[in-house]
Amino acid sequence: MIKPVLIFAYGNPSRGDDALAPLLSERLQQTGQYGTVDFLIDFQLQIEHALDLQQRQLVLFADASVSGPAPFSWQLLSPQADNSYTTHAMTPAALLHVYCEVLPQSLPACFMLSIRGEQFELGEPLSDAAEENLQRAGVFCEQLLSNANLDYWQKMTAPA
Repeated sequence: MIKPVLIFAYGNPSRGDDALAPLLSERLQQTGQYGTVDFLIDFQLQIEHALDLQQRQLVLFADASVSGPAPFSWQLLSPQADNSYTTHAMTPAALLHVYCEVLPQSLPACFMLSIRGEQFELGEPLSDAAEENLQRAGVFCEQLLSNANLDYWQKMTAPA
């Protein structure tokens, strides 16, 4: 059975702070509190992931950010065609565009949570700054998931 909310975390756990989103997803799953949420973790977005958005009401994409604000940024996404579908760095907006081009169903409301990281070298551990940002993003996501409706998510803003 497909659950109405999807948390789609992507990143490479072997590359330091690039593990932020997968770690966030794992920590949220461990609470066992979110019966209406599916969790998906992958290294990167692929065209095939458009199928994972079907029959959802809300989708939260989570990724680490090299240059975004700390502790994280939060935004509503909209479909946008770009050439990233041919690369290893497909954007969520491009994935939404693929969904709209291929699937006859309405697109669910999709949001992007970009957690600020500092070091992304292969084999590095999570940095102290990233761990703090991860903690704050976790609290934010707990608030989102305890009020999983579009109006609430649209009103939420990232801390300044």
